[in-house]
Amino acid sequence: MEKIMQGRMDRGFQRYQKEYEEKALEVLRSGWYILGKEVENFENEFAKYVGTDYSVGVANGLDALWLAFRVLGIGKGDEVIVQGNTYIASVMGITINDATPVFVEPNEYYQIDADKIEEKITDKTKAILVVHLYGQAAEMDKITAICKKHNLKLVEDCAQSHGACFNGKMTGSFGDIGCFSFYPSKNMGAFGDAGAITTNDPELARLVKIYRNYGSEKRYYNMVVGANSRLDEMQAGLLRVKLTHMEDITKEREQLAAVYDKGINNPKVIKPLVAEGATSVWHQYVLRVKIESGEDKAAERDRFKAYLEENGIMTIIHYPIPPHRAQAYEYLNLPEGSFPITEEYAKEVISLPIYTGMTLEEQQRVIDCVNSFE
Repeated sequence: MEKIMQGRMDRGFQRYQKEYEEKALEVLRSGWYILGKEVENFENEFAKYVGTDYSVGVANGLDALWLAFRVLGIGKGDEVIVQGNTYIASVMGITINDATPVFVEPNEYYQIDADKIEEKITDKTKAILVVHLYGQAAEMDKITAICKKHNLKLVEDCAQSHGACFNGKMTGSFGDIGCFSFYPSKNMGAFGDAGAITTNDPELARLVKIYRNYGSEKRYYNMVVGANSRLDEMQAGLLRVKLTHMEDITKEREQLAAVYDKGINNPKVIKPLVAEGATSVWHQYVLRVKIESGEDKAAERDRFKAYLEENGIMTIIHYPIPPHRAQAYEYLNLPEGSFPITEEYAKEVISLPIYTGMTLEEQQRVIDCVNSFE
């Protein structure tokens, strides 16, 4: 029996293979491979797609995050509010700049609980980092109001939310800066590492362009100690191709999620919900494995995972270790129990297979297996 992978990228390539190969040859034959017309055109097209005045291509999503806080002037002694159940890269974007992450519990939609933000604001708070986790837009009306009220910067981590909207406005267009990853497994994945920032502020866009290129606006004249974090021509060109198909890619994922929603009926699992006003692009379809009182949550989830794997269905846990419990952040002195909802989710969540080109037959196998788990 053929395994059903949790995510696969070959079918997404095969669907638009001719266009990708033509673009790759065009770039190769151009003789220009760094900071050329493909990057410039992609930046303009992606900004238009998101709904911002500017986008700037960088090497990857983590660079987008740490560069965002760098150009906003956030550093040592400053605090940044972020949800507790995110991927650790979100937090690294803060701490690479020597700022301190202040964690907030998630809500039932796995997004930052906007109603718990204000109690964490101090005179050291300089920004809120919103992570649109699993592809769903967070409660941006409440969060933008909080930022305005307390004069805080707003950074969006849109690594998983390409195309997701809140009240019709796309993620990456609410904040001072939106940060995107185009890692190959993303809905809008490249064919290697790639990232971008979006903004409506021309000065922030200019500074990111300086920082991404060794801190130089003019060659050999270095204003700051920057980085080598350039989106290359090949990835930009291939991303331009994918961008033209994002509407169809998103519709397909919405359809896949709808099939799961309708078909899964095992009372031992909790299906994902979408908040009012928000859309999800279903970067992941995440279940939670319920347990009886007193049982070991992680052990039951692992038993579910093993059961699916025995039946040829691969899954991934996003994420088994919350950032505040990672070895890298032991210095924050946040013991187990500091964020019980975050920690509970880490023991319960599991991501089912979902990818471009997934067939109904494959989905039915997944559904049947989930429903037969006892």
